[in-house]
Amino acid sequence: MPSLLEALEQKYGLCVSIFVPTRPPRVIVPSLLVLNDCDITTAGEREALVDKCAAVEELDLAKNKLNCWPEVFGILQQMPRLKFVNLSFNQLSVPLWTNLKSLVLNSTGIDWASVQKILQYSPTLEELHLSMNEYKEVNLCKPDYKKKHKHLGVKKLHFTDNHVNKWQEVCKLGYAFPNLEYLVLANCPIETLDLDYEHGRTESECESESPHDGFRQLKFLNLNSTQLSTWDELERLAKFPTLQCLRVQGCPLWDSSEYTEHERRQLVIARLPNVETLNGGGVIDHDEREDAERAFIRYYMDKPESDRPDRYFELVSKHGKLDPLVNVDLRPEKRVKVTFTCGSNSEVRSVDVYRTVQDLKTKLEQFAGFSASKMRLFYVDQYMRDIQGPEEMRYPHKQLYSYNISSGDEIIIDCK
Repeated sequence: MPSLLEALEQKYGLCVSIFVPTRPPRVIVPSLLVLNDCDITTAGEREALVDKCAAVEELDLAKNKLNCWPEVFGILQQMPRLKFVNLSFNQLSVPLWTNLKSLVLNSTGIDWASVQKILQYSPTLEELHLSMNEYKEVNLCKPDYKKKHKHLGVKKLHFTDNHVNKWQEVCKLGYAFPNLEYLVLANCPIETLDLDYEHGRTESECESESPHDGFRQLKFLNLNSTQLSTWDELERLAKFPTLQCLRVQGCPLWDSSEYTEHERRQLVIARLPNVETLNGGGVIDHDEREDAERAFIRYYMDKPESDRPDRYFELVSKHGKLDPLVNVDLRPEKRVKVTFTCGSNSEVRSVDVYRTVQDLKTKLEQFAGFSASKMRLFYVDQYMRDIQGPEEMRYPHKQLYSYNISSGDEIIIDCK
């Protein structure tokens, strides 16, 4: 079986011969190269092809014996001006990458048609990265995407930092990969999971029944730095049937200073009974979930009924109506009455417990009759007087409340 180079030589007399040719040999072949039914199986010597085929713009290789794509690519690469090629009636096999498990195409700008073609040739693919490709929509499927174009093997999809902002488009990923378990949508400008909110869909677009309809197997979802801004959006995640792990940080919902970090976590956990790990933390145990659900009830119990989400009533039916927590103020009393003794003089005064030892010495100079620099103070606890005796107040910047001073205690003033 001849190579392409040998077929060229046979047709155009491009090889050197011991015979004197009747006409000068061609240096290169014409721009339209037709080599039908020549039994060509291979490309031949690459360098010689480059020299002879530089001007070829149209190539007809129909009815040959080409059966290997690498050989075809080897031919095409030697023809930089090629615009048209006919490979009809060659028994070319489809190139299948049967061992490929993971494919990363981040920031390649690859179009959806090419992605679709790669998926067709990668039957064992399990993990696909399509981040930073500036996608504004998902054209991975036809209008009947719920029924066709399913890629059952793909379980992990990284789609970070694309421009898709409609959940309707995200749903197409779910229908294309019905066994998807792991989905990263970080830094995508998604504002809502509400399909009814979206406008401008054409008649050819098929609406899904719910935001989770295409994600029946999804266990992990990353929505970090999206544009979700209301609790309603998080509550929709509770309906994802198999969702276990959720990351949802850096969203406008958290811009409010109304909640502490701990309160925010409790309000999320209480809303999502299906989620087992939140924002990369440990597994949510029974006690943490119950505390969160009770805190959720108390958070909404004083709000108008119109402001209470459905989850509130579900949790009330589970835990019952709770009493408000008693607001116990554990801060020390601001002022206490203390007996000050200096020699034979004794006097009861009201003292601010947030005052420092140095400030107190300054205030006592007139009563003691000597300066603060010469003064030593000893604290006497009225209940521990007979057990431990006076405690010297050595540290000038220490506040009085740190001694647990209470009304009825005594401070003895002595001169150094």
